Amino acid sequence: MNSDLLNEDAQWTWWWKGNNKKDELALYILTVSVVILAIFWYLWASVKSRTGVAPLPPGPRGLPVVGYLPFLGINLHIIFSELAHRYGPIYKLWLGKKLCIVLSSPSLAKEVLRDQDISFANRDVPIAGLAVSYGGLDILWSPYGSYWRNMRKMFVREMMSNANLEACHNLRKEEVRKTIRDVYAKIGKPLDIGKIIFLTEQNVVMSMLWGDTLEGEKNSSVRYEFQEVIQKLVGLGGVPNISDFFPMLAKFDIQGVKRQGKRLLAWVERILDDVIAERMRLDSCVGAGVSKDKERKDFLEILLAMKKEKEDTASPLTLTQIKAMLIDIVAGATDTTATMAEWVMAELMYHPGVMKKVQEELAEVVGMNIVEESHLPKLHYLDAVVKETFRLHPPLPLLVPKTPSKSCTVGGYTIPKNTMVFLNVWALHRDPQVWDDPSEFKPERFFSEPGKWDYTGNNLPYIPFGSGRRICAGLPLAEKMLMDILASLLHSFDWQIPKGEVLELSGKFGIVMRKTTSLLAIPTPRLASLELYA
Repeated sequence: MNSDLLNEDAQWTWWWKGNNKKDELALYILTVSVVILAIFWYLWASVKSRTGVAPLPPGPRGLPVVGYLPFLGINLHIIFSELAHRYGPIYKLWLGKKLCIVLSSPSLAKEVLRDQDISFANRDVPIAGLAVSYGGLDILWSPYGSYWRNMRKMFVREMMSNANLEACHNLRKEEVRKTIRDVYAKIGKPLDIGKIIFLTEQNVVMSMLWGDTLEGEKNSSVRYEFQEVIQKLVGLGGVPNISDFFPMLAKFDIQGVKRQGKRLLAWVERILDDVIAERMRLDSCVGAGVSKDKERKDFLEILLAMKKEKEDTASPLTLTQIKAMLIDIVAGATDTTATMAEWVMAELMYHPGVMKKVQEELAEVVGMNIVEESHLPKLHYLDAVVKETFRLHPPLPLLVPKTPSKSCTVGGYTIPKNTMVFLNVWALHRDPQVWDDPSEFKPERFFSEPGKWDYTGNNLPYIPFGSGRRICAGLPLAEKMLMDILASLLHSFDWQIPKGEVLELSGKFGIVMRKTTSLLAIPTPRLASLELYA
């Protein structure tokens, strides 16, 4: 063995020992060549390190094939926050065949939502989302581009304009007062707060959408059906679907998510077809000379008029697109707002001292009268309570996942094209570097700089409605309705937890984070005059 090693060493002695002048020249040339090659390699590596592709973020390894899926629990926002403590504010994990990247710092949010907003303007659309939106024809799931811009512009200009919201003032007022009357009729009984508010919001939104198109029992039946189906539609969007993580299995629809989505869509479509047919019949009657006594146009009427105008253009508006937008509005403006109102009421009942301050403010601003929308801008403490509730319980704790249209660099790391990108708003809202005592319910924290903390997404440590191009389009209506119904319920009644019930503040993760258990509360009248409840 030693002789073999000696022989092997001897084979390499030619590098530094030459037998003649010819060998020495060859050795010299070889040495110079190697040195030159080494220098060029070093220079190339240096340039490459400066201009080359940034690495992927760090993250847990997971298991073969399934990645980190087996280690995910129910509450993704909390698990993602724990992983951020280990791997930093940007990290990757594989969920099946899907590369996911999680961001949880204001500076990284700025890079995605501001600096590279266009590149991150697309949604990572789940199969459930496609199934309930005609393949992504709505505002929520459609890809960023001219179609999405036109749909959103139409919604914001026609539905959310100041003029239209003002025109709907009496409608909102009537529905809220109807709710107060209904609650008064059930004094002393435990009531489901979330359900009460959901029905109020739904009645307002449907009246704005198609007004009095349907009448009597048919109208009541449609609204009852919508309540059930919309909650199922929103819930389906938060169901973990194996087909989303393993695209090769999508055609098998193993969990039946796609089939269920299509059934729900067919159910909603049947209702909408009836509403649209009746609205078109009414409009044709008006066109034939039948008078119509209306102060304003409902949204469906506006959309059908636009459809007629666009029939001979390059981009016509179809009935399918109209229905996709209507579903978007009903789902977004009812479920989310009702969920947040329930969280506010739960926090106030958990902190009776805070509720007392809210009611004292209401007594000072409103007096022993009925709340009007003109009172809302003066309710500064209630506004702070609502904002603090949004901080602790953001309705979409991970927002709607984004996906870049091209490979991007964020935080010094590469985010490849079509990666699923989560922005952990729940973690942003509890960042100890931004918020003092981040887990505590302290509405007063919003008094120090009232203009700094709003819902517009300009201050990235606080973005309950998102930020950038795809911020919630229904924000003006949601804010107005939320404050109105809360102020009315809190001013008109005192609220107590039923005897034997335990008030808890745990959340149930989904695309919208609801309370784990519904909030039940017993109302007692606060207003001096019983006529105010009539």
